[in-house]
Amino acid sequence: MLKRRLIGVVVGVGALIGGTSVAYAQDTYIPLISKGFQHQFWQAVKSGAEQSAKEHNVRITFEGPETEAMVDKQIDMLSAAIAKKPQALGIAALDSKAAIPLLKRAQTGKIPVIAFDSGVDSDIPLTTCATDNLAAAALAADKMAEAIGNSGEVGVIVHDQTSRTGIGRRDGFLDEMKAKHPNVKIVSVQYGSGDHLKSAEIAKTMIQANPNLKGIFGANEGSADGAAIGVKESGKKLVLIGFDSGKEQKDDINSGLMFGAITQNPVGIGKCVVDSAVKALKGEKLPKKVDTGFYWYDKSNMSDPKIAAVLYD
Repeated sequence: MLKRRLIGVVVGVGALIGGTSVAYAQDTYIPLISKGFQHQFWQAVKSGAEQSAKEHNVRITFEGPETEAMVDKQIDMLSAAIAKKPQALGIAALDSKAAIPLLKRAQTGKIPVIAFDSGVDSDIPLTTCATDNLAAAALAADKMAEAIGNSGEVGVIVHDQTSRTGIGRRDGFLDEMKAKHPNVKIVSVQYGSGDHLKSAEIAKTMIQANPNLKGIFGANEGSADGAAIGVKESGKKLVLIGFDSGKEQKDDINSGLMFGAITQNPVGIGKCVVDSAVKALKGEKLPKKVDTGFYWYDKSNMSDPKIAAVLYD
């Protein structure tokens, strides 16, 4: 008993010093490997995971690479997590295929795998806690088309073309435009790794190359924030639609620089991962996917309690 208490004290001190662990003196350990740490979105997911860990009295760690371009580093983190032989595992894959060999190793070791935010091209995860990215991006396309009068040129800046979120949001936006708004022309789809500065440069280049451009869709927090910087620096007025939340996007919407955005439910995603892992460990059957929801928000509804609850700074 004394040993268990000492373990809890040591790990708890580590968390206070600046680690990313939520730790208690218990035996159930669930590492969560996210796509990154640089966006407030991931901090919100982490918060939800911590809430659930406390409720279930399990120990979690939450980590991710410095940027969402570091697929190799995420793979190394995943390998290290599996080597610790945890009771369960959460993964938000940067590359929907690259993680599969390691997840097969987890499966062989009878470690339940829960995917979150971005799934993998495999049936190894028992469930995936995520937004319906195709539907969310389709809503962004509808809002864009409406805002530009259902006609004109639009550009798209996506964080990547390897994760299920990047692919889903790109295809959801493009497919909706093609099916329902044929007079809106997508003139460019570019990838900025979710990096603010890179996405800002892409936006400025896109504007210079397409003088009749009416709008830009940024498919995640970094893409949208970067696009807003690029639009502002270009001095051009156009319709900018984002994805996710964060102080920058909220400020840009309030100022009129950004027309609006799609928000996910990041706290709900984090809670879902840990809740699902605990259920798996109890032998409960899980659905193949848990839709954690999304909302459109703009200046007119940001203070609505239902919307405000899923926005974050």
